[in-house]
Amino acid sequence: MPEGGYGWVVVASCSMIMFFAVGGFYSWGVIQAQLAAESIAPNSTLAFIGSLGVSFIAFGAIFMGRLIRWIGARNAGFLSCLLMGGGQILSSASSKNVGGLFVTNGIIVGLGTSMSFMLCSTLPSQYFRQKRGLANGAVYGAAGIGGAILSVAQSALIRRVGVAWTFRIIGASVIALTFPACCFLKDRLRRSTATIEWSLFLDPRFVMLALGSAIGTFPLLVPPFFLPLYTNSLGEAASVGSVLLAVFNVSSALGRVSFGALCDVCGPITSLSLALILSALSLLAIWPVSSSLAPLIIFAILNGFGNGGFFSTIPSVVAHMYGPIRVTTVFSMVLTGWAAGYLLGAPVAGWLLDAYGGSGAGIVAYRPAMYYAGSLSVGSTGFILGVRVLTTKTNLFTFA
Repeated sequence: MPEGGYGWVVVASCSMIMFFAVGGFYSWGVIQAQLAAESIAPNSTLAFIGSLGVSFIAFGAIFMGRLIRWIGARNAGFLSCLLMGGGQILSSASSKNVGGLFVTNGIIVGLGTSMSFMLCSTLPSQYFRQKRGLANGAVYGAAGIGGAILSVAQSALIRRVGVAWTFRIIGASVIALTFPACCFLKDRLRRSTATIEWSLFLDPRFVMLALGSAIGTFPLLVPPFFLPLYTNSLGEAASVGSVLLAVFNVSSALGRVSFGALCDVCGPITSLSLALILSALSLLAIWPVSSSLAPLIIFAILNGFGNGGFFSTIPSVVAHMYGPIRVTTVFSMVLTGWAAGYLLGAPVAGWLLDAYGGSGAGIVAYRPAMYYAGSLSVGSTGFILGVRVLTTKTNLFTFA
């Protein structure tokens, strides 16, 4: 198959879309902290709004995969970006209404995010084989950069113009910057494949990959959603929390690119395992003892790096195991299993925080949420290591 060529144009276009799609929900913590400060709703409810939007990535995966094959990559790009930008603009009318935010930022933006995530996660794999990991890493790296820039930008906008106008400006930016990128999207292997391959449920490697990645999504959004609140509990200014979230997202971008490139060196399954190990160690060993800003910065860097690696390696793992033609179908099936983690991962952490006194009770109240997230990262790592063992059989040092 051709290696690169026009594929790099596709990578650049997908990177711009992912800048807003994934970067948007990775910067939700800034909006959440401001809404919590205005007593719009409890932390757990506000986290649920962000999680609802992200969960559509999983809930809509199979449907979106079929829709993308039906209408084509370019049309899917325009539709997804219109939903993301339009949803943000509509959120400006609901900035004081939790129910309205569930509809606009949760459902409408969520549908656009779901389609754009599915599109940009699978399209580059049609153009690459040897550099597939690097291509996917570049796309997901843009998402981390988006989270960093949007975190700082939203914090500055909120201080100057308020939450409502922040939603309007971000929404208009989505439409203005992603529509030109959508013009360059192009399918290379647009073939009709089954929406669901039921036979995969008899494949133990697929079952362990699906379970491991599904468990791994529960802790993914806990740090970015709660770092600004945790920083406030340390007595730091709100601007420090947004900068720390930006540090997390920059590190996430570097992790996406680095682990993506590592996929081409030692194999995508190995790279995914290493990313999960790093996330688990940072959640269990560093965050619980972060009683000052210095260790918290170290945690944000290490967890962001591993967190980003999870996202960028999954598409390469699927393509490595099942080939580029089946990647949309198999990836959508894996993605569907992430629904519970995306929907409940951060809210469960919010409920644990509220149960132990809330953000006003000091940093000790966050520890149950930390241990909850860290233990699930450990469980996820075990399943993915199992996939590697089943894939390599007796040769544990082979490329996988």
